[in-house]
Order: sequence, then structure tokens, then C-alpha cells
Amino acid sequence: MSPVVSAQKIADELAETPPSSAVSLTMSVDNYLDVIRGVVDLFANRRQMDTIYVTATISSDSIRRVLEALDIDSSNVYFVDCISQIMMGATSAQQDDRTTLVESPTMLENLMLKIEYLIRRSQSKDKLVVIDSINSLAIHNSNWILSEFLHILVSGLRSREAYTVILTVEEHSTPELNNLINLVCDHGVRAGKEEAE
Repeated sequence: MSPVVSAQKIADELAETPPSSAVSLTMSVDNYLDVIRGVVDLFANRRQMDTIYVTATISSDSIRRVLEALDIDSSNVYFVDCISQIMMGATSAQQDDRTTLVESPTMLENLMLKIEYLIRRSQSKDKLVVIDSINSLAIHNSNWILSEFLHILVSGLRSREAYTVILTVEEHSTPELNNLINLVCDHGVRAGKEEAE
């Protein structure tokens, strides 16, 4: 897994993978915005894909504001938000026609059903599911349960020829979590920090 830094390089790496691929994208906290731009804008939007963005770290509302700040069109981005309700409570968590709330990151079966529903509803030829991030899901679930979830989810997405991108924050990862991701992913991309020559 060689380090890829720019948003365009991330998009190029993803473009080389066939539909139904599962890609592990390891990033540093410093690369977060480049990763968002590369995955959502330069890869998915340019190919007119519907993106199903699973938020487990920060709220869908925050991600939407990031996309806006980066001038990224979010009209084909649908959110499955499993962090807002436990962060803000059911009453203040915002829901709209492109955001589906899941009560908690521990409700993986519910999360899977929401993703499946959005995949079936999508009119787009190509679809992308982004898990942001696996580290957050690992905080709320045991490795065994998370492993089972990933196997079922990725298998289901493969059968529908959807791309899967699993984001991992390098600073918060563990060897066990990396092994778990490697078992379900076909390819790994590392958005590492630029190293001085």
C-alpha cells in the first residue's frame, strides 16, 4: 500500500478498480479534506454516481457543510447518519429527504437495511458506499460483530456492483482492525502525509 497524497491521485486509484470493488482507504487526520474531495467529487461526481455516505464519526450535517465549503456538489450524496442521534438526541438531529438516521452505531443491522434501501432506490448506473469511519464503528462494536457486518455488507454491495470505500484513520487504528478490513477489501490506498525529500 503506497502512499497517495493528492485528491486527484486518490480519485485515479479508485478509478482503476472495477465496480463491485471494496477499497480500504487509510488516511491521516490531516488528509481528511483531500480524501473527501478525491472520493466524493473527483471520483463519484465525475462519474455521475450516487454516493451513500455512512457517517459514524461526525454528523451528516457537518459533512454536508464540508462539501459546501469545498464547492462539491452534494445533490447525488445520500447520508446514513448513525452518530447524530447519540450526539444531539432524536429531537435536534436533522433529517431530510437525503438523510436517514440510525439511532446508534451499534445498530449495524439497521444500518445495513438503510444502505440496502438506498442502493435499491438509486437510479444511478454506478453507486458508491463510503463508510466514515471504520474506527468509529470499532469503538461501538466488538471486532467479531464488526467483522460479520463488513462481510455481509461488502458481499451484498458486490452483488449489486456497487463500489465500497472504507475509511480508516491511521492515528486511531489497530493491527486487529487493519486485519479485519484487509479480509473484506480487494485493494488498499493510503492517503499518507507528504514526506519531505
